[in-house]
Amino acid sequence: MAKAVKKQALGRGLSALLKDPDNDIKSASDKNADQLVGNIIELDINSISVNPYQPRTNFNEENLKELASSIKELGVIQPITVRKLDFNNFQLVSGERRYRASKIIGLKTIPAYIRIANDQEALEMALVENIQRQDLDPIEIALSYQRLIDEINLTQEQMSERVGKKRSTISNYLRLLKLDPIIQTGMRDGFITMGHGRALINIEDQSTQLEHYEQVIREQLSVRATEALVKNLHSNPSKSKASKSEELPKTITIGIKEFSDFFGHKIDVKLMKDGNGKISIPFHSEEDFNRIIKLVKSAK
Repeated sequence: MAKAVKKQALGRGLSALLKDPDNDIKSASDKNADQLVGNIIELDINSISVNPYQPRTNFNEENLKELASSIKELGVIQPITVRKLDFNNFQLVSGERRYRASKIIGLKTIPAYIRIANDQEALEMALVENIQRQDLDPIEIALSYQRLIDEINLTQEQMSERVGKKRSTISNYLRLLKLDPIIQTGMRDGFITMGHGRALINIEDQSTQLEHYEQVIREQLSVRATEALVKNLHSNPSKSKASKSEELPKTITIGIKEFSDFFGHKIDVKLMKDGNGKISIPFHSEEDFNRIIKLVKSAK
């Protein structure tokens, strides 16, 4: 009799399958898994958790609000992708912006494409799919490639096949991670482009690299002008040596690094012969200036 009841339950619709703990589908090999996996279903939005493997870390609030307004008018046109964990428990694989925007306007359900994957498969799916997106910044893409190498053990050749990109393209992104973290932040915030970063990476000394980064920002240099700047530095190495000839005391050098790390910019210090000096803190926009003010206030 119990078997007959179970068979009847499995014959019901997809929503019924999801709400029936006695017939919970946990793997692709389970009976009737084909009715659930690979289908688009309206899921309770509260049954979905955020993907801890999500490569994207920056979500522009203004853009999210615009997307939320669009969803309010037109609905969620492209379903999100989730993987099934436990009973009535799902995890995002892709579509976090749509998920966040839907929550902003208070949607109770969201269309979702169901998959079943283990942690490594979920990580690879999230990384590969996000690399294909057009709105990721270059550092996010580079970090995704690096995670595919470190956590999935993919070679650059294998990544090339997975994401449909040339191996040289992947190498160019990975090289960006050799830039000073301050320059990487500048690229993520849109102060410089990937082209600027590729030019600056050819400067081996980090302090010199940061000096030229600040010059690029200050003078709003184009990529071509930045490339010329770096080329000129290599053809006239005496210029960089001259700047180092004016050695600062070790305590001040250490202090400059601490200041630079704290403010997220290379701090300029000028020391006079009489022992007096001046500290300059650069900023790149009004928003950046306000960020620095908040840092100073929080340090009080």
